[in-house]
Amino acid sequence: MDFLELAKARYSCKKFANTPVEKEKLEKILEAGRLAPTAKNNQPQHIYVLSSAEALALADKITPCRYGAPTVLAVAHDKTNVFEYPGGAYDSGAEDAAIVATHIVLAAKDVGLDTCWLNFFDPDKAKEILNLPDNEALTILIDVGYPDPAAKPLPNHENRKPLSETVTYR
Repeated sequence: MDFLELAKARYSCKKFANTPVEKEKLEKILEAGRLAPTAKNNQPQHIYVLSSAEALALADKITPCRYGAPTVLAVAHDKTNVFEYPGGAYDSGAEDAAIVATHIVLAAKDVGLDTCWLNFFDPDKAKEILNLPDNEALTILIDVGYPDPAAKPLPNHENRKPLSETVTYR
C-alpha cells in the first residue's frame, strides 16, 4: 500500500482483540520509532513496553482508554536531552516524542496492527505510577494490537476539511 493509502487506513482503534502482538512485529514498529528524526538528532525518547498483566494493570490505573489492547507503549522523553528553542521558553521534547510516536503508529498499521493514540491521562500521575526517572516526561500512550472484528473507525473518521481550510500559501 502506498503512503497515502496507509495514512487514510490508520484510525484510532477503540476495541482490540485478545491476541498478543508478536515480538517480531513489535520490534519492527519500535525500530521505526528509533529511526524517527528528532531535533539535533538528540533522540531523547524512551519507550516503555507495557504488555505483562502487571504492566497493563498499571496502564489501566493511568487511563480508562486501553480498550483491551494487549500492549501499551508509554512514550517519554529525557527533559535534559532536548533542543531548547531560542528564547528559552520551549524545547523539542514533546515534539520529538510525537514524531517517534507517529512513526510507530504508521509502522504498526503497515504490519497489520491497529493503534490508539492516548492523551487522556494525567502525565504527573502516570509518571508516578510507572515510576519513571525524574529526568523523563511522559508524552503519550499508544495502545497497540490486533483490532477486534467489531472494531471500526468512528463515524466522523473520513470527514476531512479541504486543504483550502487548513493550508495558507504566502
